[in-house]
Amino acid sequence: MSRAFLLAIDQGTTSTRAVVHDDSGTPIGSAAIELKAHYPAPGWVEHDAEDIWRAVRAVVPQALEAAGIHGRDLSAIGVTNQRETTVLWDRADHTPVGHAIVWQDRRTSDFCRQRKADEPWLFARTGLVLDPYFSATKIRWLLDNDPSVRSRAEAGRLAFGTIDSFLIWRLTAGRVHATDRTNASRTLLANLHTAQWDDDLCRYFGVPRALLPEIRPSVADFGVTSGLDFLPDGIPIRGVAGDQQSALFGQGAFSPGEAKCTYGTGAFFLQHIGDVPTLSRHRLLTTVAASGAGAPQYALEGAVFIAGAAVQWLRDGLRLFSEAPAIEALAGQSDPEEPVVFVPGFVGLGAPHWVPEARGVLFGLTRGTSAADISRATLEGVAFQVGDLLDAAAKDAGTRLHALRVDGGMARNAWFLQCQADVLGLPVVQAATNEATALGAAYLAGLGVGLWSDVEELRQLGKAGRTFTPRWDEATRAKRGEQWQRAVRALIGYYRG
Repeated sequence: MSRAFLLAIDQGTTSTRAVVHDDSGTPIGSAAIELKAHYPAPGWVEHDAEDIWRAVRAVVPQALEAAGIHGRDLSAIGVTNQRETTVLWDRADHTPVGHAIVWQDRRTSDFCRQRKADEPWLFARTGLVLDPYFSATKIRWLLDNDPSVRSRAEAGRLAFGTIDSFLIWRLTAGRVHATDRTNASRTLLANLHTAQWDDDLCRYFGVPRALLPEIRPSVADFGVTSGLDFLPDGIPIRGVAGDQQSALFGQGAFSPGEAKCTYGTGAFFLQHIGDVPTLSRHRLLTTVAASGAGAPQYALEGAVFIAGAAVQWLRDGLRLFSEAPAIEALAGQSDPEEPVVFVPGFVGLGAPHWVPEARGVLFGLTRGTSAADISRATLEGVAFQVGDLLDAAAKDAGTRLHALRVDGGMARNAWFLQCQADVLGLPVVQAATNEATALGAAYLAGLGVGLWSDVEELRQLGKAGRTFTPRWDEATRAKRGEQWQRAVRALIGYYRG
């Protein structure tokens, strides 16, 4: 039997990546290009969708060359993407209407604050809180900011999409305007219980239904490639999922009680909860998990908006080191007696606090504070924020996890993973590949073309990396945890008055 090959297009917040996998799920070729962000005003974050498309056109041929295969050898394509990021484009000429508004963008904070009384029914309908994070308020802003854009949208001349929809549109020459359930569930426009667009939500946010893509399962027919100069026509697109749900799938967390955390620009914790969309009582989100046809599957989710981005800030903003991996050795040189606490809330606090107006803060600086101490506090700040998410999930589920699976860029940092295990008091299991997001997209696409028959076959392919076990005793964990909580309370008090 000849080998099969799958292409995963992984479009993230800071880079666009293409990865070729073989039929064992092993990555055999990849390429990536960094993505420039634009900051036109305080709290605003944008991407140029054409930059994203140019990057896809560049990295796919590079990944194929690295894998030693041609586009005609591909069995299917899977797409995974930064979620919530919002782009409008013209249906006739396919061009974006301005820049895409990135999920980190805070420009709709006032709208969300003014409508906070409506959050209970929105939460019950969508599993989400009313926050600038999600797509609906961004769409509303784009429509209201330019009357001609709203009129074109209402006339059916424009299309909305998260980045998956934009890429599918371009890959299929505009023949398919679709998204998957996981991405739709992050818009504040989809009914959590039906996994379909909700008319009441569309009216509330002033979003014309004509803008919206068709919602399909994550394993589904999303068309075939057409008219491209970097891939042949006819390659089926059969797997689509938002990056965090794709990583959950790529980590083999297919069943209730299985969980992962991905450390990229932000840190995202997801715990599979099965086919019942249980709403969180502790300020987590309920979201749709990646799956095939049939009843939707669900997960509890908590997001830390700044994780790897804090390391980038130390590198590019403070210039404490020239390469991000250098933070591992630097943090290890820190004086543990230096009482530095860093809450990296550059774009607000996410779950379980939801304080969009918050910003980052450093506590405990002394004249003895060094670059090593600030580096250590940055990594600890991410680890403690993730600890807050797991505490909330444990309260919702009534039981704690036995272990946490991890992937992403920061999961290459052994010092950080040991810190995360210490903070959680749980084993932390490193993924065999840090590209679990791309692997999830490949798995979904492979299921879509019958390369694997079900998720049980995928379980047999899964591999684990190193396991980090906690070293702190309970007294240390409690002391450090209370110190962290005091810092968070002080930050919230400062910004909320």
